Amino acid sequence: MDFTDTPEDAEFRAEVRGWLTANAEEKKPGAIYKAKYGEVALIPLSQEWQTKKFKAGFSGITTPLEYGGRGGTQIQQAIYDQEEVNFLVPRHIGSGIPLVIPTLLVYAKEEDKKKFIPEILCSDKLWCQLFSEPSAGSDLGGIRTRSERDGDDWVINGQKIWTSNAQHADLAILVTRSDPDAEKHKGLTYFYVDMKSPGIEVRPIKQISGMANFNEVFLTDVRIPDSQRLGEEGEGWRVAITTLMNERVSSGARPAPDFEDIFGLARDLEIEDGPAIANAAVREKLAHWYIQARGVDLTRMRTLTAMSRGQTPGPENSISKLVSAFKRQEIALFGMDLMDMGGGLMSRETTPMRAVFQEAALEAPSGRIAAGTDEILRNIIGERVLGLPREVRVDKDKPFRDLPTGV
Repeated sequence: MDFTDTPEDAEFRAEVRGWLTANAEEKKPGAIYKAKYGEVALIPLSQEWQTKKFKAGFSGITTPLEYGGRGGTQIQQAIYDQEEVNFLVPRHIGSGIPLVIPTLLVYAKEEDKKKFIPEILCSDKLWCQLFSEPSAGSDLGGIRTRSERDGDDWVINGQKIWTSNAQHADLAILVTRSDPDAEKHKGLTYFYVDMKSPGIEVRPIKQISGMANFNEVFLTDVRIPDSQRLGEEGEGWRVAITTLMNERVSSGARPAPDFEDIFGLARDLEIEDGPAIANAAVREKLAHWYIQARGVDLTRMRTLTAMSRGQTPGPENSISKLVSAFKRQEIALFGMDLMDMGGGLMSRETTPMRAVFQEAALEAPSGRIAAGTDEILRNIIGERVLGLPREVRVDKDKPFRDLPTGV
């Protein structure tokens, strides 16, 4: 792929840069946005920024014009993302843009696309993702939340867990077990649901970071009209794969701290034998993370090339997510080590880079679980990218209800 901007792309980049310069503060070395992910204060700031982007035509760049998007290309979206990281802007909240819109575009009815997609793009409505369960996280095919047909409705009973921002969400995408007599990946059905529906209870989970952006969600006799089904009955796994592949695209992005942040810290920090960046061991670490960051960037560009040709994101996204999540944790811990005793401070006012390394060290382990654990991603890479023999499966060709559960 040629990474040089075409004249049209260069013109678009100039348009994006000009708009960002006029509407956001340019990021200085070590600067961090004023509200962090998980803080309630971030939600209205994120919604306000998303509305600005929508009005300017930079929200949903690849979304078709008829649904409120720009109707642009994946390359234009990549250009916008490349430019926006250079400015202090709030992180997007919810699953709407990265996960829900791609799924709706493929499986939703036309009236639902016209209703929901513009609301998501301008952040009028926040969405969450009801997938993981206490006994089915890495193996999503093992979910037990039941959906039973009752006339024109479905009755849902079960529990979901680790749902980000469920306490703030207006709607959710939901995978359920509709046929326990089918094989585990063939008995699933996919819906969207109003989070204010009777029978839905949300319980925030307090995390070690002090935040509570993950939740347990209990569904008790929740009624969902069949009109809110996405895809055919029993084809929920196929729909979920569309969502999951796009999740791994977004999870492979580069939240702070990344190479630029640890490089800036090493450049500015004095250790016992002089500037940290002059230390050979530190420079070796920096070189390692730079290579990883460039590898992730190039892998994502390969994905963008495939998506620009109308292809579904493939297993290569597992590489980006696996490397990025582990790299972030390594960088966070190394940054704290460089600060010596200061590495144990959590005050945003007194700690370098407003404690971004300390906060990331507490949050990063969850990033190695979300959108597929390290172990699951390595299996995917081994089997679907490298072509290694598949892992032995003892649950194939058996009804779900006959599988051992362990509980």
